[in-house]
Amino acid sequence: STPTVLMLLLLGRRVPLSFVHRLTTCCPSSLPRPVLLSSALIKLRALTRVTHRTVFVSAAGQNTGTMPERRPFVRLPTDVYPVNYGLCLKPDLIDFTFEGKLEALVEVTQATNQIVMNCADIDIITASFVPQGGEEINATGFNYQNEDEKVTLSFPSTLQKGSGALKIDFVGELNDKMKGFYRSKYTTSGGEVRYAAVTQFEATDARRAFPCWDEPAIKATFDIALIVPKDRVALSNMNVIDRKPYPDDENLVEVKFATTPTMSTYLVAFVIGEYDYVESQSSDGITVRVYTPVGKAEQGKFALEVATKTLPFYNDYFSVPYPLPKIDLIAIADFAAGAMENWGLVTYRETALLIDPKNSCSSSRQWVALVVGHELAHQWFGNLVTMEWWTHLWLNEGFASWIEYLCVDHCFPEYDIWTQFVSADYTRALDLDALDSSHPIEVNVGHPSEVDEIFDAISYSKGASVIRMLHNYIGDEDFRKGMNAYLLKFQHKNASTEDLWDCLEQASGLPIAAVMGSWTKQMGFPIIVVDQEQQGDDRILKISQKKFCASGPHNGEDCPSWMVPISICTSEDPKCTKLKVLLDRPETTITLSGVSPDQWVKINPGTVGFYRIQYSSAMLESLLPGVRDLSLQPVDRLGLQNDLFSLSRAGMISTVEVLKLMEAFDNEPNYTVWSDLSCNLGVLSSLLSHTDFHEEIQEFIRDLFTPIGLELGWDSKPGEGHLDALLRGLVLGKLGKAGHKPTLEEARRRFRDHVEGKQVLPADLRSPVYLTVLKHGDSATLDTMLKLHKQADMQEEKNRIERVLGAISAPDLIQKVLNFALSEEVRPQDTVSVIGGVAGSSKHGRKAAWKFVKDNWEELYNRYQGGFLISRLIKLTVDGFAIDKMAAEVKSFFESHPAPAAERTVQQCCENILLNAAWLKRDADDIQQYLLQRKAPPV
Repeated sequence: STPTVLMLLLLGRRVPLSFVHRLTTCCPSSLPRPVLLSSALIKLRALTRVTHRTVFVSAAGQNTGTMPERRPFVRLPTDVYPVNYGLCLKPDLIDFTFEGKLEALVEVTQATNQIVMNCADIDIITASFVPQGGEEINATGFNYQNEDEKVTLSFPSTLQKGSGALKIDFVGELNDKMKGFYRSKYTTSGGEVRYAAVTQFEATDARRAFPCWDEPAIKATFDIALIVPKDRVALSNMNVIDRKPYPDDENLVEVKFATTPTMSTYLVAFVIGEYDYVESQSSDGITVRVYTPVGKAEQGKFALEVATKTLPFYNDYFSVPYPLPKIDLIAIADFAAGAMENWGLVTYRETALLIDPKNSCSSSRQWVALVVGHELAHQWFGNLVTMEWWTHLWLNEGFASWIEYLCVDHCFPEYDIWTQFVSADYTRALDLDALDSSHPIEVNVGHPSEVDEIFDAISYSKGASVIRMLHNYIGDEDFRKGMNAYLLKFQHKNASTEDLWDCLEQASGLPIAAVMGSWTKQMGFPIIVVDQEQQGDDRILKISQKKFCASGPHNGEDCPSWMVPISICTSEDPKCTKLKVLLDRPETTITLSGVSPDQWVKINPGTVGFYRIQYSSAMLESLLPGVRDLSLQPVDRLGLQNDLFSLSRAGMISTVEVLKLMEAFDNEPNYTVWSDLSCNLGVLSSLLSHTDFHEEIQEFIRDLFTPIGLELGWDSKPGEGHLDALLRGLVLGKLGKAGHKPTLEEARRRFRDHVEGKQVLPADLRSPVYLTVLKHGDSATLDTMLKLHKQADMQEEKNRIERVLGAISAPDLIQKVLNFALSEEVRPQDTVSVIGGVAGSSKHGRKAAWKFVKDNWEELYNRYQGGFLISRLIKLTVDGFAIDKMAAEVKSFFESHPAPAAERTVQQCCENILLNAAWLKRDADDIQQYLLQRKAPPV
């Protein structure tokens, strides 16, 4: 009987699965509606579900060792679709379960006796269908296809064409996986641990909160009600229209929200927890609130200011008003992504939303501004008009990743954010897309496990880069005209990439679909090879394209080609494009008239076109003075250096050539240019950690960064701005890590004063100081740092410390840091950056981190399995190896421990390891010679 089974379970005794299963799938018609289950029974359901899952996982654990094939996948049938979801959920914040009632208004388009929906980790108790004006028909069976996350409801008689109501009672668990309807842990000011119930549905996890048609093109309206403790805040996409006591329990209230517009399931959201908020109105009358942890409302003010400036900017840019009455931005303690654009209720990691005027650094403010700009752009582009299927995800993400910069440039022109775009997004995308294991921007996606794989730098950063190139090619006016037409035509509907091209083509009269197809449908990008000759007052340029590969130029027969918008400038006016051409064939010759022999010619001014450039040596030579005298724009100085670095990794030029170019940057003032130099030197330093002349590259770094370090000094000066603060932090961190003695001594002094409370470190200096003292520190330094971590009240400060802990050098302390990464002290989403910090800091750290990941794989995989965090973990841990046999080891480990959502990442890492190894074999001796002769006294 039920009580006996419950007793056995509560006593911790095992019950045969078949016995439990009989109990939990009892005939639905025997249960009256409405069902309110006892928490013990809900617990039991959760337990049986976990047991089932565990059995499945252990079976998969004995995998034969081959990578799983792409799984067969079929989208939901179209014979029944929803018009409106009436949804009531009652979460239990103690037992971590929830009960739900769904009453969906549906349309039956052809007679059927079954309804197929998405459903995962949910148990349906009763289901019935009421045809309009007809008798209720109880479902007689629920067939769960767990692998495909579907359920089929079977009915004893045929459901005829027409409208009807589908009623389902169900239960589920508030999981701890940061997806679906999940629990998020926080501590009250009194030190008590509590949990909030929050959601993360993109891409395919609404089905973990309620049975639904969980595909972006199956849009409906939603009427949501939440039954919650009366002392908690309850939020959803729309504004509250009613809040009344719950009749069965005086401690609960029922909160009802207004009907949403027609929208996709992945954008639905609800949050139940304890929060404070700050509120404002945007100039176009929208109520904006930022919800923060209790007692931290002050930290929501910066994001509030950004959001209230951003909404009117987008209103104006798109010429389409924001369609909801309010927008809430809320900080969630445990959150896997950076943020999620749920319509009207945008969720964020605390570090992507909260700014403390005293304790937040400049880079955090900039990050918050960008993330707020990104998510609010989605309210139009993604939410109002939604991609038809995940194949077109890049449109959502690439577009929002581009326009977030446009928006921040509008709000904070002093950030020089477009130059930073080139370093943060454009070059990152070029690096990934040069790999043989890259993928086109548009990827055919089927099974849910494949969707997570494409939330990567191709969808976001390459997507944003080709949209930036397109915007530049079309011009702002026609681009906006086309965008407006697109949003108006498809509002509240779904669209594909081609629909956007049509609208932009009509607005501009340019062959957009033909040009852009070459960038979105095939992977990779071209290298543009340029040579010149002077004829009188004319400069003749010979330009050709071929596919650029990280392993060298593509020399095969069937070389792909692109339609490449090419612009050209000269030293006469480096900011002004002298000529634009569309390169639509393998090679062409261009005549620039009125260019005297002493002028230089530069391809791709502004570094907007998505390609690498290889100049003839004479052309390159003529550009170098433009680096030294700063007559080339900052973004072009950066692009030139980045192209050469990439060519050296591909074996097309010697790395020594790049080191020589880097020395030309000795009077460089621009933060972003230094940031990119620093990044590339970091890659080189990591590569050379596999040699016995690692110290020589540290000396090179010290020599390069010392002059700018001395010029900047440690303390900010009157009249300095955002970029000066970023540059100071970057340079001091670089010098400290490379063992520059004066920097190390000053960092230790300031750290001591900070710890003793004599002089608190300004937020912008904390990362470089922490990094420096740890890199050259001992167990006492690490203990002090862990104490600072424990005392930190702000997540930003905790993260700042977590990211640099891996810099510690002693093997036993590295192990201590790795163990700390999995402790209760570190939030689940932040474990990845602690382990990554260890792997990226030293040769020993890399080995130790990889061993740690292998030893703790089960726990790590269980924690992050479906999401992109597992991919990030793998990349950060193994990308820096440079020995051929490590690629084989990594490949073999993931063959016996499959991680479907990270398959492509594993391939990319193995490819990177082999490329590193080849680079080292090819160039190590030359680099060593160059670094040694730099120091040799002149003869």
